[in-house]
Amino acid sequence: MDKDHIKPSLGLSLLPLIFLIILLSSNVYIFNDDASYGPNQMALIFAAAFAGLMSIRLNYSWEEILKGIVKSISSAMSAILILLMIGSLAGTWLISGVVPAMIYYGLEILNPTIFLFAACIVSAVVSIATGSSWSTAATMGIALMGIGQALGLHEGVIAGAIISGAYFGDKMSPLSDTTNLAPAMAGTDLFTHIRYMALTTGPSIIITLIIFLIWGFTVDGSTTLGSVVEVQTAIASKFEINLFLFIVPAVVIFLIVKKMPALPALFIGTILAAVIALIFQPQIISYVVGGTEFGLVSGYEAILRAMFTEVNIETGNAMVDELLTSSGMEGMLSTVWLIVCAMIFGGIVESNGMLRRIADSIISVAHSTGSLIAATAGTCITFNLTASDQYIAIVVPGRMFSKEFEERGLAPENLSRTLEDSGTVTSVLIPWNTCGAYQSTVLGVATFTYLPYCFFNMISPFMTILYGYANIKIRRINKEG
Repeated sequence: MDKDHIKPSLGLSLLPLIFLIILLSSNVYIFNDDASYGPNQMALIFAAAFAGLMSIRLNYSWEEILKGIVKSISSAMSAILILLMIGSLAGTWLISGVVPAMIYYGLEILNPTIFLFAACIVSAVVSIATGSSWSTAATMGIALMGIGQALGLHEGVIAGAIISGAYFGDKMSPLSDTTNLAPAMAGTDLFTHIRYMALTTGPSIIITLIIFLIWGFTVDGSTTLGSVVEVQTAIASKFEINLFLFIVPAVVIFLIVKKMPALPALFIGTILAAVIALIFQPQIISYVVGGTEFGLVSGYEAILRAMFTEVNIETGNAMVDELLTSSGMEGMLSTVWLIVCAMIFGGIVESNGMLRRIADSIISVAHSTGSLIAATAGTCITFNLTASDQYIAIVVPGRMFSKEFEERGLAPENLSRTLEDSGTVTSVLIPWNTCGAYQSTVLGVATFTYLPYCFFNMISPFMTILYGYANIKIRRINKEG
């Protein structure tokens, strides 16, 4: 029988979080954009060690602490495997000409004035179809980043438009894991949840699209016309560009729409791109292996290099050279490191009851419907900040607040909507959260660089809180039914 555990006080529960926040803030100040490439990982480890000492004080054994850590890391293994696979996919999509072709043709149909508006809509459509903001970023997101940079737009604004659209689609797609998880935690069904969530999500995305549309009219498109032609010429000088290359992303999107899990779908996309590279890009194969004559051995070597390490295609155009770069699996290792360290910290502070103690103190002051919804949203955001995982930010508050919503006569879809409006969308705004680390790595833009432009993600929690305080579309339980 386990020895009795001491319930942590609020003050004790806050100490590891305060310690972590101080370390993370110091790292951002000292290391700037490089904070996520080592300093933040060490901050999480130090904070985890501190939380572990507090756990011992609460009569938790090392075995119990380790069990919490392993359970937490295990929950992130799927994300880690997908990250590594996307590193390989990005490499083969580069040498096969898929990403260059997306940039080449995209420059013909998009212009700076409508680009941000269109990028947000395209990302939303793809995310709804696939049910994954991660897959959207790894496919269309990478291409849109290249097109936007070629048009001379700021990388943070481009990423903000992509992420805004991708997370709108992720929320509204019945294929999304978080969209299924939230109603399960709240006690309602999937499509009731989606219909009810549309009431707050719709205005949020409309406001976002208006902002990006207005922003586009402030961009001087005339200065980029010459550079667009230069970019297309530079790409065509290295790659064989044709519409057959789009078979690869089409197959990946089709597989995900058909509910194939992301990992095998991305693997198929990686292998298919490798085959396409051998067929259409023999000159790139030779280039990657240092000018060796194209053949079976050189093809195998080039494909593996693209999958596991950095590949740079030099065209003589500095801007294009920056676009035609991939880091393979190797480029994902710092993100994997960050996720593992975050889950170590999250596993300790969740298993020893510290996070739950903090949340309990919040609910005690939530008296009105608006304040309860605000408390729920705030708790979700807190878990995203501290547990570093959007699933924890949905599951734990969902379990904690479901009874309170029921006792106050509030239908469970009020809770599920709040969980998604705050837990799902804010995860990407936090550098040490798995979602923030992922999007930053895949899109190649620091979290704090794109954060100010993720309008949908910032508006959503305020929208759901506004509805709560204004008593707009707050469904009550029909006790007679």
